[in-house]
Amino acid sequence: MIAQPHFPAEPWRLRETEFDLALLGQSESIFALSNGHIGLRANLEEGEPHAVPGTYLNSFFEVRPLPYAEAGFGFPEAGQTVVNVTDGKVIRLLVDDEPFDVRYGRLHSHERCLDFRTGQLTRRVDWESPTGQRVRITTHRLVSFTQRSVVAIWYEVEPVEGSADIVVQSELVANEPLPPGVHDPRTSAVLESPLVSDLNSHDELRAVLVHHTRLSGLFVAAAMDHEVEGPENIDLQAECSDDLGRLTVATEVHAGHPLRIVKYLSYGWSSHRSVPALRDQVGAGIASARRRGWAGLAAEQEKFLKGFWDRADVELEGDAELQQAVRFGLFHVMQAGARGEQRPIPAKGLTGPGYDGHTFWDAETFVLRCLSYTAPQAVADALKWRQSTIELAVERAKVLGLAGAAFPWRTIRGEECSAYWPAGTAAFHVNADIADAVIRYVAATGDVDFDRETGLPLLVETARLWRSVGHHDLEGRFRIDGVTGPDEYSALSDNNLYTNLMAQANLTGAADAVERHPGHAAKLGVNSEEAASWRDAAKAMFIPFDEVLGVHPQSEGFTHYQHWDFAATPPENYPLLLHYPYFDLYRKQVVKQADLVLALELRGDAFTAEEKARDFEYCEPMTVRDSSLSACTQAVMAAEVGHLDLAYDYLGEAGLMDLHDLEHNVADGVHMASLAGVWIASVCGFGGMRDHHGVLSFAPRLPHALDRLVFRLTFRGSLLKVEVSGDRAIYTLVSGPPLTTTHHGHPLTVAPGPPVTLGIPAAPARSRPEQPPGRAPAVRMRP
Repeated sequence: MIAQPHFPAEPWRLRETEFDLALLGQSESIFALSNGHIGLRANLEEGEPHAVPGTYLNSFFEVRPLPYAEAGFGFPEAGQTVVNVTDGKVIRLLVDDEPFDVRYGRLHSHERCLDFRTGQLTRRVDWESPTGQRVRITTHRLVSFTQRSVVAIWYEVEPVEGSADIVVQSELVANEPLPPGVHDPRTSAVLESPLVSDLNSHDELRAVLVHHTRLSGLFVAAAMDHEVEGPENIDLQAECSDDLGRLTVATEVHAGHPLRIVKYLSYGWSSHRSVPALRDQVGAGIASARRRGWAGLAAEQEKFLKGFWDRADVELEGDAELQQAVRFGLFHVMQAGARGEQRPIPAKGLTGPGYDGHTFWDAETFVLRCLSYTAPQAVADALKWRQSTIELAVERAKVLGLAGAAFPWRTIRGEECSAYWPAGTAAFHVNADIADAVIRYVAATGDVDFDRETGLPLLVETARLWRSVGHHDLEGRFRIDGVTGPDEYSALSDNNLYTNLMAQANLTGAADAVERHPGHAAKLGVNSEEAASWRDAAKAMFIPFDEVLGVHPQSEGFTHYQHWDFAATPPENYPLLLHYPYFDLYRKQVVKQADLVLALELRGDAFTAEEKARDFEYCEPMTVRDSSLSACTQAVMAAEVGHLDLAYDYLGEAGLMDLHDLEHNVADGVHMASLAGVWIASVCGFGGMRDHHGVLSFAPRLPHALDRLVFRLTFRGSLLKVEVSGDRAIYTLVSGPPLTTTHHGHPLTVAPGPPVTLGIPAAPARSRPEQPPGRAPAVRMRP
């Protein structure tokens, strides 16, 4: 776990104040840079030591087998694994013939800083070699938001006193060896030298490498070029081989007269373009970067981020640690989607190889929900990627004997990659999660072209699946049986409440879209009879309810299951899935992650206030949060029903998931959905923001520990600022047309001119619910 002393609580940056080899993997993920197209783990420039070397291109993968001990019809046959592509971060340094390595000699100081406003990762090192030569090294690294294919590194080295013989080796390295500890033989076999050389060349300070994968048939090109500034007598030598491009810079450097190198990198990949075309593409990227220079790229980066923060910032006063956490989360979420451009947003973004680089349903449910109000173009791009894979989803549905499209539970390119079908194939709720993201984006932006060209096909094919999966029973209820909801400790259940309610909204939303665009719907083969059948199914949707307990069960019959014996479960046996068979988990009342509670949030229009309070308090004693997706959802609903201090504790867990490595796996990459969840817990929890039926509403309340909450969001071309403090809320229209909303149920119009100030009613008095023994969120220290 990363201890707080390494990361001072600062509002606009994350700073590592000392080097700790044991925390290297976590730091590589947390300080990673990305623009949604390129991702760089925060590996040290000198290449070693490292935990996991990582340079990723969105959707660049290799195919691997999915062997089964006992295969079955319809099982996915192949998996997909993200590939560590050609690494251009490497800049090795020799000082008087001694390699710079933080494990040797003496580190007088070592600091890394990720600045959320400049988008740069800065490193400052004061190192003394084993032979006593002391040098200062400063680096700045950025992955450009404005130049999609470009990375730039500013590198400076100088002796503290006197002079030193300096040799710098700037490299492009392909097929870096896997780190020890990768135990999956399927993945190891695929990723052992995954790139096959097609071209290598060098010219003066420039080098280009082009490779392809053996099975997925993808080609990748990487180019580097340099600007070198320093002493007059500098020896420069470039070389290339299949897997290595290198520029060697050798000179004598004096104190006060540093050697400076700016390294430009450009990446491109394709499944169709030729090797010469890719070579020329990255050459053009280098030319564009050099024309701007380091100063130009840095200025563009800062301007881009200023625009983002002006419309997306969240201010939390009263908890400096969470203020840092919410901006850290927003920065990473923005990085993940900024330049994805019709590619998916993986669960780890492009910060590590966790989950094989796959995207899941939580991209739509958590990440796109945050981006819909802060960077909506990224949402359109991610959903256009889903549409681009619709033929694969239709084909998958046919294999399963279903109509419509069966979108994958986990994938990179669009094919289902889950070898465990009860969690994968049966988790049809991903269809409704995609539809929910479509409906939310259209409501938030009014993007008619997207609604017609992208949203409509997605809504139609997902609705067709529900009409095919479900059926009307003898009582006329529309049932969806044998599916898996968000909670992975319950599988193949009948009428999972979340699935049924989200499918209901999907069916209605699809019928509405057909009415808006009848001509385009006709081209998709939709007639009025089919659309009417969707409305009939939605109206008749079976919503289970336990009359005895007065609560909604997670799925039909769930309240009759045997309760999990939490008293006999030792703390070391969490997460439960690593210590108990799924058979035992599936037939007990134990919940891995918020499922019913997520339904309370996303389909809050389907419940009364009292039902939400009872359902939430029913779920709390059985929810163990063995998933990073849970805390933010529990924070939102705890705040809504009046448990403000509990919501604050859950916000802390979501916010510190990666910064404190709460699940001990951030070395594989950050938890992108949980990072988005920090925004959700702040804005939808304490800000009380909801967006049911395309209408914004607010019901803000703060816990005593927070003095003030300020957030901004965009909706239908309006930029709204909401400020919450004590017993009042202030609504300000920053720009755009007047916005109609509600405040604690009362109509409100925010127009240009003076802000609107309204009082906040007191939260209902409720006793704090209990969680399973040892699974309560950590209580945050309150002033």
